[in-house]
Amino acid sequence: MAFLELIEGGYGQQFIKGIQFTLVLASASWMLAMVVAIVLAAVRNLGGVWLQRFVTLYVAYHRNVPMLVHVLLWYFGISNLLPLAWQDLALDHGGEVIFAAIAIGLCSSAYFTEDIRSGIRAVPTGQNEASRALGFGSVSSMVHIILPQAFRAALPALVNNTVVLFKNTSMAMAIGVAELTYVTKEIENATFLTFPTYATATLFYIGGSLCIMLIGEHIARRLQFRGG
Repeated sequence: MAFLELIEGGYGQQFIKGIQFTLVLASASWMLAMVVAIVLAAVRNLGGVWLQRFVTLYVAYHRNVPMLVHVLLWYFGISNLLPLAWQDLALDHGGEVIFAAIAIGLCSSAYFTEDIRSGIRAVPTGQNEASRALGFGSVSSMVHIILPQAFRAALPALVNNTVVLFKNTSMAMAIGVAELTYVTKEIENATFLTFPTYATATLFYIGGSLCIMLIGEHIARRLQFRGG
């Protein structure tokens, strides 16, 4: 009966909008995290000493500061350092979502970087030597030979941290992003239907996490099939 009250009260649309914000935020954060992680992992293996130290410091900083602090820092701190015109532009186009995606993406990229780095280390050194013998340069060898094999080795860890990223989108509620956790809290405050409201959100997070893991397993099977 309580679940029917939520649906009949018109709160279903609010849940749907919250889910949409969560999916958009998770997708944007994941893409940013993956791009940054690939670049940093490659730089750490190809760059000089100072670039390697920079990547090490970047990873250490983002892994040792709580993600909520990153979200608050970007929204209330770094955003205020931008020119006023940029601040107004961000506010007019969902600035809280933008800064939350940046914060979550950069923080998650530190974990993705370590996953990819571990995958690169799992690739036999002979692969790099063979690619050099075939005329590949350092960058082309990394892109075409090393990284594809590294992703196969790093896939389980990447899937695990993708699930963590998906769940951590709830941190964005601290700056007013109307994602699922924020919407759930608002609905619970309006209806006092605590259990069915939070149970609905819980089911979505469980379902989303399971979907990510199933997709990861599907990709792993395809990679295993192609690799023989």
